[in-house]
Amino acid sequence: MSESRKWFVARAIFGASMLAFASMSAIAQDQDGDRHRQYTHVLLISVDGMHEADLENYIRSHPQSTFAKLVKHGVEYTHASTSRPSDSFPGLLAFATGGSPLSHGVFYDDTYDATLYPPGSNCTGTPGTEVSNFEALDWDLSQLDGGSPPAGATYDPRNPHINPAKLALRKTSSGCEPVWPHRYMKNGTNTIFEVIHQAGLRTAWSDKHPAYEIINGPSGVGLDELYAPEINSTSLQTNGFPAAPAGDDWTSDPLYTRTYDGFKVKVVLNWIHGLDQTGTKQVGVPAIFGMNFQAVSVAQKVTVAMEGASTTRGGYLDAAATPTLPVTQSLDYVDGALGQMYDALKASHLLHSTLFIVGAKHGQSPIDVSKLQMLSGSKNAYAKADVSDVADLLTNGGVPVAQETADDVSLIWLKNHGDAAKAVSILSADQAGSNTTHIQTLYHDATLKTIWGNPAGGRVPDLIVQPIPGTIYSKSAAKLAEHGGLSADDTNTLLVLSNPHLKKNVVNAPVTNMQVAPTILRALGLDPRRLVAVQREGTQTLPGLETSDDEDTDD
Repeated sequence: MSESRKWFVARAIFGASMLAFASMSAIAQDQDGDRHRQYTHVLLISVDGMHEADLENYIRSHPQSTFAKLVKHGVEYTHASTSRPSDSFPGLLAFATGGSPLSHGVFYDDTYDATLYPPGSNCTGTPGTEVSNFEALDWDLSQLDGGSPPAGATYDPRNPHINPAKLALRKTSSGCEPVWPHRYMKNGTNTIFEVIHQAGLRTAWSDKHPAYEIINGPSGVGLDELYAPEINSTSLQTNGFPAAPAGDDWTSDPLYTRTYDGFKVKVVLNWIHGLDQTGTKQVGVPAIFGMNFQAVSVAQKVTVAMEGASTTRGGYLDAAATPTLPVTQSLDYVDGALGQMYDALKASHLLHSTLFIVGAKHGQSPIDVSKLQMLSGSKNAYAKADVSDVADLLTNGGVPVAQETADDVSLIWLKNHGDAAKAVSILSADQAGSNTTHIQTLYHDATLKTIWGNPAGGRVPDLIVQPIPGTIYSKSAAKLAEHGGLSADDTNTLLVLSNPHLKKNVVNAPVTNMQVAPTILRALGLDPRRLVAVQREGTQTLPGLETSDDEDTDD
C-alpha cells in the first residue's frame, strides 16, 4: 500500500456558493492503515428504527434489492451502535458531531436544564425548565411546515417555523436570550455541516421537525438548506388524505408515514439534480446532504395499521425480527426510495464520486412483542401492564422530581441534587425486592458521571434507568415498541458505507455511529480534528474502507 498522500483538490464556482472537488482519483492512507478515497459528495441516510437484523433478513429475502446492491459494493458494520440514550436527537448528533452527550450535552429531544429559565419568564424567578426540541416549538401544527409567524410577530428568518416564545431562556451578561436548538449544544460542540460549510461547500439536510435545525451547530449557519416537514402535524387532509380523521398526524399509520417520507425523498432527488429543495433553482449538488426515513419506525410501533379494508398490527412476528406486513411494506418503500437516489446519482454521473451511507439514529425495542410490559393501567392488548413509573415511586418516597423523560428508558432530573442518595436508595430497594419499576441497571454517581457527565452542572440527568428489555414506561394502547434505551434492540442498527470503488467487506468489530462524522470529513478531504467532540472523545474514523482497483460496471 502506497505511503504517499494524494489529495488533488480543484475548486469550481457555481453561482456564489458552490465549490467542488475536481479530482476523484485521490486515495490517501490514514493513520489506521486503511486507504481512504476522496469523494465529492456524501449522501447520508438514516432509516430510523432499522436494526442490523432487519438488513440481514431483508437482503436474504430480497437479493436484488437496493440494500443488497449497496452492501455488494460497500462495508457492512454488523455491530454498529447508536447513541446512548438512543433518542433521535442525540442519535442524529452522533452522526453530525462525532460525539456523545458527554460532549454536546443533548440527551433527548425533551430534556431539563436547571440553569435555564422557562419560556416567557424573561429570566426571572428560579432557574430550571423543560427544554422542548420537538413539535412543541412549532407555530401551527395544522400546517405541514409547522406554520409561519403571524403578521407582526417576532421570529428568526433563518428558522421561520419555530416560535421563539416557546424557547427556553438563558441569562447572559447582556440580558436574557432564547436558546435555539443549535445553541443548546454545550462545550462549543460543532457539526460536520458547519465544518463543510466553512470549507466553502454546500450542505443540506431533511428531518422530521423544524427543531432539527440543531445540526446547524453553534454558529447557526451550518446548513445551506433544511427541509423539515412536521411529522406530528395534522395536515393529512390537505396533503393527499382528504378522508383522514381530523386529529391524525403522519405517525398515525405507516401508510401516512410512507407518503410523508416521500416529500423528503423528492427533495433529496432535487438536491442530487443540483436544485434547491423547491426544485426551481439551480444551486449545485451539496457536498453533504441526506434525510431520515420514519416509515420503518412507525411500522415497528403501531398496534393497528390500515391495509385496504382490513387492519393488522405492526412490529415483528418473533424474536428473529420476522416482519409483519406493515414493516415489510415500509422496508420495501425505503428500499425503492434508496433505489431512486442510486439511479439518480448514476444518471447524473455522481455515483462514483459519492459516498452513500445508510444507518439509523436508533433501533426499536422490543423486537419480540411477547416481552412487552407497560405501566399499570395500560389497555394495550399486547402488553402485560404491571410496571410502576420511576418518577411516581420517587415522588411517593418523598423525593421531588423536576422532570422525567421516559420511553423504554427513564431519565430523571431531581429538583434537588442532594436527594440523589435517597433516590438511589428507594430505587435500589425496589430493584432488590419486587422490582415494580422493572429496573435492569440503575446509573448514578461515579458511573453516570464517567459516561455522561456531572449532574451538578444542571444538564445531565441525576439518574438514568435502563429497564428490563421489553419494558416501556407508557400506558399507550397504540404502540408495540419504543426507543431511547440502551438495550441491543435499541442500539444495534444497520450501518453500510457504499461506493462502486469500495471492496465488499463485513466488519464484525464494534463501532459507533459517532465514527461516521470523522469518516465523512475524511472522505471529503477535510480534517476530522476540526470537530470539537472528535478531539474530546478521541473518535476514530470507521475501519475497513478499502478501495478496489476493480469495480462492477453492471451497477
